[in-house]
Amino acid sequence: MFSFKKIFGPERFGKLPLRRTENRNFRIPLIGEKAPSFTCESTSGKFTFPYDFGTCWKILLSHPLDFTPVCSTELIELAALQDEFDKIGAVLCVVSTDPLEIHKQWKAALESIEYRNYSQTKINFPIIDDTGLTIAKLYGMIHKETDNNRDVRGVFVVDPDNVIRAEFFYPLEVGRNIDEILRTVIALQTADDHKVLTPANWKAGNDVLVPFPVKAPLSHADKDSAEYYQLSWFMIFRRGISGAIRKQ
Repeated sequence: MFSFKKIFGPERFGKLPLRRTENRNFRIPLIGEKAPSFTCESTSGKFTFPYDFGTCWKILLSHPLDFTPVCSTELIELAALQDEFDKIGAVLCVVSTDPLEIHKQWKAALESIEYRNYSQTKINFPIIDDTGLTIAKLYGMIHKETDNNRDVRGVFVVDPDNVIRAEFFYPLEVGRNIDEILRTVIALQTADDHKVLTPANWKAGNDVLVPFPVKAPLSHADKDSAEYYQLSWFMIFRRGISGAIRKQ
């Protein structure tokens, strides 16, 4: 049953007495490392991350609590872009440190809200129960000096080989840019597929950079017409890559 006491009670946001912190190792897994695995209960049932999602891209987003205003807007934005993530073969998994019962209530409440210009939208991605902070600690989102869970605000982008390829961390006061998370996955897919780099503020369809050593015919490079063009010896671009990746 819905309970304001459970949601807004004094025990939330790490108000309980701190436990001993010796011998903790809550390090953040770095880019290039394998994504730590865990088995969890969620609003979509029980599963093991990342292995149960096969060779697709996986995006793990963490939240400190349910029914917080900033996190609520983020989940609605995620729901609005579910089809876009599905098109590029990326699955969304949301973690929150509240129990599954509260997750279900939060999910139902969010699905009834018409936020900005969005109509009411079903949330198809799982919201994971991390009441024991197991996942938050596994992914380095709990400080060694405290048990406070307000900083459980990470995003981890995991590739088909279950390697972490990008990370974002946001403070509680600042909502995440969901479009940027989508853009990052598309940029990584484009880089992998075409062996290129993406410049600052790149969007799908924009020109890309050629990594060193350059393996391209540059003798007739022309910015106006050639496939490759050079702005400097260290800035060589390639045009004509859409960045669109088909769903696998």
